[in-house]
Amino acid sequence: MHAQLGGGKIWFEDTGGTGVPLVLLHAGTGTTKMWLHQVPAFSEAGYRVITYDRRGHGRSGAGNGFAVDDLVLLLDELKLKKIHLLGTAAGGIVAFDFALSHPARLRSLVVANSIGGVQDPDYVELQARLRPKPQFDALPAEVRELGPSYRAANPQGVRQWIELENAGPLPKVQTRNRITFSLLQTLKIPTLLLTGDADLYTPPAVLALFKKHIRHADARVVASCGHSAYWEQPETFNREVLDFLQKH
Repeated sequence: MHAQLGGGKIWFEDTGGTGVPLVLLHAGTGTTKMWLHQVPAFSEAGYRVITYDRRGHGRSGAGNGFAVDDLVLLLDELKLKKIHLLGTAAGGIVAFDFALSHPARLRSLVVANSIGGVQDPDYVELQARLRPKPQFDALPAEVRELGPSYRAANPQGVRQWIELENAGPLPKVQTRNRITFSLLQTLKIPTLLLTGDADLYTPPAVLALFKKHIRHADARVVASCGHSAYWEQPETFNREVLDFLQKH
């Protein structure tokens, strides 16, 4: 359904119920439709699951501004004071920015397969080494974002992922905070960090770098998996997330 928020329409979906709310933030190449393996599993586990299309994605309208502001407006619309928040890839950048801007509204934070939006010069240089331009950007999205094991073993899943991908021009995430590792060190929220062992954006060594700088963080690597753990290994992804959430 649509909500009129901040001068524009935002598409959101809400399983409802009395469970603890869990908000899912999609990747830059995705929409709410990408969570088809997560919403039923998390809802069945007792959570009230909320997904939405960020501005410029899917069925939401275009617009500028900070992504975290839209999330605040949506939570206020739904009268939700405190949530679990899960973001993957670009959604993980929004999740970090929200945690830094509104920590009191979070029960816990899950960031999966995300470069995190960190602006430290050394880290920006590291990311440039991992994904040299223009060669990397010229690769098809499914090659960049799905691991080779998944592409080899599950051609039908690859085709479905491509069909669900938002192929239009994607807005860049605008953050309220200039995210740095020193700023992430101020977080006191229980945090789960996830990545795939074949993630071209956030390989295990980068995940370890984030864990080093985030207190109260647990880090887990999903085997035979690229940049889309929620899609490539949904059973493992869901199990790891639920195991973490149930502790917080």
